[in-house]
Amino acid sequence: MNARTPHRPVIRRARTAVAAAAAALSLTACGAVGGIADGDGSQEPGKGDDLTVGLLLPDKTTARFERFDHPLIKKEVALLTHGRGKVAYANAESSTRRQSRQFQKLIADRVDVILVDAVDSRAIAPDVRRAKEAGIPVIAYDRLAEGPVDAYVSHDNELVGEVQARALVQRLGSNSLNSKVVMMHGDPGDPNTARFKRGAVTELKGDVKIVKEYDVRKWSPEAAKENMRKAIAAVGADGIAAVYSANDDMAGAAIDALKEAGVGEVPPVTGQDANLDAIQRIVSGEQYMTVYKPFELEATTAARMAVYKVQGRDVAFDALTQDLVDSPTQEDIPAALQTVVAVTRKNIEDTVVADGVYTVRQICTPEYAADCAAIGLG
Repeated sequence: MNARTPHRPVIRRARTAVAAAAAALSLTACGAVGGIADGDGSQEPGKGDDLTVGLLLPDKTTARFERFDHPLIKKEVALLTHGRGKVAYANAESSTRRQSRQFQKLIADRVDVILVDAVDSRAIAPDVRRAKEAGIPVIAYDRLAEGPVDAYVSHDNELVGEVQARALVQRLGSNSLNSKVVMMHGDPGDPNTARFKRGAVTELKGDVKIVKEYDVRKWSPEAAKENMRKAIAAVGADGIAAVYSANDDMAGAAIDALKEAGVGEVPPVTGQDANLDAIQRIVSGEQYMTVYKPFELEATTAARMAVYKVQGRDVAFDALTQDLVDSPTQEDIPAALQTVVAVTRKNIEDTVVADGVYTVRQICTPEYAADCAAIGLG
C-alpha cells in the first residue's frame, strides 16, 4: 500500500481513492478480506452480517440526502451483509439539538457503527466522544465532524470551490478583471464551508472584483435572498457581473432576487449538489453551472467503510481510506475523498443523465421542453 499523505487533498489523491475502492471490491471478490481467506495473513471478522449501521443526515432541504444518500447506503449495507444488515436512520431537519438526541439514541440502542453528517461539526463532538467511550466507531459523512472520529468520507471540498470559481472566470472571459462578483458562502458551522470558500476565493482573487461576501447561516435560501437584495442595493442590479453561490438552493434564491430587481438577463450564477430544479435552471439559462458530486460513489463507499469497520476487514477498510485529513480536534483521520464534476448546459446528458440521477423526462417537463430541444437534450 502506498504511504498516505496528509494535508490538503488534491485531485490526484481523490482519484487514488476511487482506484482504492475498486481494489477493495476486487479483494472482497477474491476472498482476500473478511472471514477465513487463503493464506495466513487473513483476519477473522469482528462481527458477521447481523449488524446495524446508524445513519444521521442533517437536513431535508438538500434534495440528495433523502432521495439518494439514504437509499443508496441502505441498499449497499443490505448487499454487503446478504440482506441481514440494517440501517437505523434519522434526519435532523437542520436542528443541532435534534441530531444530538438522535445520536444519543443510537448509542443507547447499541448500534454497531454510526455514519453522521453533522448539522454542526463542533456541536456534535461530545456525542462522538460518547460513542467512542461506548465502543461504537463513528465515520464522518460528507462533513468532517469534530471529536474522535474513526474515518471520513466526502468529496474534495476545496476542489468544489475551485471548480465553481474557474467556471465563473471562464464564463466572464477577457473582461473578468473588471467584473463585480457577489459571493454567497454557506453556513459557518459547516466545516465544508471554509473549504469551499478557500478554494473559490483562491481562484477568484486577482481575476475578478469581489464586491460583497456573505456567510449564510444554515444555508438558508431565505437568508441568501435577503443578502442578495442587500448586494443589489449596494452595487446596483446591472453592476453585478456574476454570483458565486456555494449551493443550488442559495443559487435559486439569488436568481429570484435578481429577477425581482428587474434584471433582464441573469448573470452567471454557480451552484452545488445538482438538484433537479438547478439542472432545470441550467437548461433554461438562468443558472450557469452546478457542481455534481457523484452521490453513488460517496454513499456506497461510506456503507462499505462502515461494514468493513464493524466486521474487522482492515485490508478492505484501509484500501478505501488512503487519504488523510485534519479536523480542529484530530489529525491524520483516514479518509476517502472523491472528485467532482462541473455541470453546464453542455454536459447534462453526460453527467447526471448518464449516471441515472435524473431522466431526460424528469428534467424536460413541458415548461422546459423548448429549452431542452435547443441544447439537444431529449
